[in-house]
Amino acid sequence: MSNAVPELAETREVGRLTGHDAGPTLITVGAIHGNEPAGIEAAKRILALLSKTKIRGEYLALGGNLGAMREGRRYRFRDMNRVWTEAHIGEVRSKKSEALDAEDLEQLDLLDAIRSAIGRARGPVYLVDLHTTSAHGVPFVLFGDTLRQRNFTRGLPLPVIMGLEEQLDGVLSEYCTKLGVVTFAVEGGQHADAGSIDNLEAVVLLASQTAGLFEEGSVPETRAAYALLESRRGSLPRVMEVVSRHAITPEDSFVMAPGFKNLDHAHAGQLLAHDRNGAIRAPADGVVMLPLYQGQGADGFFWGRAVSPARMRASEVLRQLHLDRVLAFLPGIERDGKNPTRYIVDRIAASLYPRDVFHMLGYRRIRQSTGTLTVERQPD
Repeated sequence: MSNAVPELAETREVGRLTGHDAGPTLITVGAIHGNEPAGIEAAKRILALLSKTKIRGEYLALGGNLGAMREGRRYRFRDMNRVWTEAHIGEVRSKKSEALDAEDLEQLDLLDAIRSAIGRARGPVYLVDLHTTSAHGVPFVLFGDTLRQRNFTRGLPLPVIMGLEEQLDGVLSEYCTKLGVVTFAVEGGQHADAGSIDNLEAVVLLASQTAGLFEEGSVPETRAAYALLESRRGSLPRVMEVVSRHAITPEDSFVMAPGFKNLDHAHAGQLLAHDRNGAIRAPADGVVMLPLYQGQGADGFFWGRAVSPARMRASEVLRQLHLDRVLAFLPGIERDGKNPTRYIVDRIAASLYPRDVFHMLGYRRIRQSTGTLTVERQPD
């Protein structure tokens, strides 16, 4: 693994490899944030490596926000990883071509490339969204909390964050999960750190093996990839979950306290940031996630905590037994007739039920509205 500077992709399809035999399709998307080009270079390395290997199925490497990447910006008009909803896509598709801006066109082109790959797939489809962060720190994995996605990421020796995807609306990985694709995102390290390319390359190689693109053990480089990622975690817990998101606007004058890594321990009362209202301090001992040290973005930081192996196993057992069906019989809770993966909770009744009850059953997307909460999980 070298320390080459990332090269910019000229076209949406960075490269594609197709095996003679049917098998899985693995799609990687790099630089959906334009200031994160490391995923493109990692994909190029994987294409070079797997071109010398007998594979099954298909490996497809795609570029995300190519225009913003060429300008070295996270985005131009809007964050391209916050627009993946049926409503937004329908709105964009309904516009006349002359009314579309450059990022509308980028999104539609990327979506068409993903849907084309799903359409020609000869087995299960997997997608890995490749990112880097503005803060230095360790690589880590995040995914929508479904059992299939837990199982797919289990073999990666990296910290895993659950619930982060559900804190955000319109992310690519969630949209693809609803298409039946097994997905996860990976934050490979700091944007400008050449080691982030190594980390992303290692993740994609191990994901390729787990998906079944090649026989386990047939690519010797997987051993070095596993060892590299295993060495990165340090003292961080193996599994963490998001407790809250600190959303910001330009008017907040938000400034993150210096020195935090992309995942970092914090103790109760520790100064985390300042905004126009004053100091923001840690509410308890926990973990700061994705502190904002760049100009663009609506997420100041996320606040999380460790999840024990026992709690992970308990939640899996509860979900395998489909005990979430019991929720509809509890006072103040009813299933949404239009969406079977969503429940509507009366706000008064909600005070009776700790949010951990919903989290254990996979309901991590919790949104407040007048008089009610909605709790939702991704389809397993």
